[in-house]
Amino acid sequence: MANRQQITEHILRQGILPLYFHADEAVSTEVLRAIYRAGIRAVEYTNRGETAFRNFRTLITIRNQEMPDMWLGVGTIKQLKEAEQYVAAGADFLVSPGYLPEVAGFAIGHDLLYAPGCMTPTEIMAAENQGLQLIKLFPGSLLGPEFVSSIRDIFPKLWFMPTGGVDTTKENLERWFKAGVSAVGMGSKLISKKLMEQRDYATIEKLTREVLQTIHDIKNQQS
Repeated sequence: MANRQQITEHILRQGILPLYFHADEAVSTEVLRAIYRAGIRAVEYTNRGETAFRNFRTLITIRNQEMPDMWLGVGTIKQLKEAEQYVAAGADFLVSPGYLPEVAGFAIGHDLLYAPGCMTPTEIMAAENQGLQLIKLFPGSLLGPEFVSSIRDIFPKLWFMPTGGVDTTKENLERWFKAGVSAVGMGSKLISKKLMEQRDYATIEKLTREVLQTIHDIKNQQS
């Protein structure tokens, strides 16, 4: 299992953390394969339904058999016991919609990446003071790139990843990265319920490949 520094560095290089959930185990598996073919090597499977944990264990098995270089994390962690359960099942990293000090302590103790959802400077400071560095700005649609621009200089040692409301267009992605984010979390804008219901894995792969390329182009222009 990779440590939190290795996974963090990879997410930053990738520039995007796709996230999704589907109740059907087969759909969840095929989406994972599609984004892997597109070039994704770190993904968040969200803990949002009764079948989430069972599906996650299946994804871990498929990952181990077919995609050994894929890091599979779990999102929507809202309790310490959920974090413990998923890590025992093989989760490589943890993501929350909010900041949970007890999950942060657990993750740091196991050298795991934990990206907490933060919405205020107070929450960001609390996470930083506990030793966290990759901060999920949530919901990104309410905060906007201007929020990142206004706090970026206050937290020079942190990496920000807005999630929720980040679009797949070049214009939207440029606004976020120019504001100072290091990566973006992207769910339904990339892996939509409609595409999953239609089992349109080819389009999911195509969109993911295009967004990856767009982000890499933007990051190269900034370097």
